[in-house]
Amino acid sequence: MKKKLLNTCACEAEAVQEQQMTATICLNADLRITYINGAAEVLFSVGARLAVGLPLSQLASFPPTFLDRMQDVLSHERRTTEREVRVQRPGQNLPTLIDCTISTFLFKGEPPGLLLEIHSIDHQIKIARENALLSQQEISRNLLRGLAHEIKNPLGGIRGAAQLLERELDEESLQEYTSIVIREADRLHNLIDRMLGPHTRPRPTSINIHEALEYVRTLIRAEAPEGVVLKTDYDPSIPDFTADRDHMIQVFLNITGNALQALNGQGRILFKTRVARYVTIGSKLHKLVGIVDIEDDGPGIPEEISASIFYPMITGRADGTGLGLSIAQSLVNQQGGIIECRSQPGQTVFSVLIPLEVKDVS
Repeated sequence: MKKKLLNTCACEAEAVQEQQMTATICLNADLRITYINGAAEVLFSVGARLAVGLPLSQLASFPPTFLDRMQDVLSHERRTTEREVRVQRPGQNLPTLIDCTISTFLFKGEPPGLLLEIHSIDHQIKIARENALLSQQEISRNLLRGLAHEIKNPLGGIRGAAQLLERELDEESLQEYTSIVIREADRLHNLIDRMLGPHTRPRPTSINIHEALEYVRTLIRAEAPEGVVLKTDYDPSIPDFTADRDHMIQVFLNITGNALQALNGQGRILFKTRVARYVTIGSKLHKLVGIVDIEDDGPGIPEEISASIFYPMITGRADGTGLGLSIAQSLVNQQGGIIECRSQPGQTVFSVLIPLEVKDVS
């Protein structure tokens, strides 16, 4: 009975660790990995089956001073916290900044091992940036709604007055001027509607993300010049999930359309999908998130507008409206997701993060 109770407690403890946002790694006396939780799997882009048994040095490159501190903690059986440690992960161009608490632990009578509790500072900055972006998006939408109300009312009066005046005019040459007033009033009205984004609420259905992407790829391929190559790198394990299919297609079309224009007739667009576990979007933690990367090898986004590209009327093109990305971000926000962007000359990547949640839509 006692053995069964201990096994039950161990299983419950491991289940709790898997729900932790703190990346946790257990090492034996030889600094080989004996346990890695879900958050650490995400941080180091490795599965537990592959990681267990590996030396810590194969998981990532740590500074020599950090490794010396681990040996010191192991020798003296104490606890310490290292701040702002630069860790180089395999396949990553830039190092990751972490805070790590190192402590010893005993397990089943074996020699003392180490427990690493890792907080990614980059992850915390990312969460803060996403919260700020979501907040700014909401402020922008509320501001635009207020402006739209103030503009549409007199605009309707101008249009109505022009229509009444047109009926009273006998000369066709004068009616041409009232027609211009009416057309321009309609144009401004439509522009305001586009700035406000979609008017319809999401109609969630079960969708396959790759079917939606292939539909978009077919549309783009029909208008892309011969010099533009469209490639795919799909993760077939992504499950169907609940979202508005039309909205998702509009998001991918807006982003891919921008990429196509940026290439100026020559280049490559890559559609890539992956799954990530335990991802925080804004302030909410999701167990499973689908990531759609739309990447191009164009000149990149001008640095002066890179921080504000998701705001209305922000564009790097002389003939652009600056509404496509703002609308796309709004649509993805309605699905509980977010769009992120990173850009440099020769590589621009828009990442669409969507929670993979299946909801009852009956």
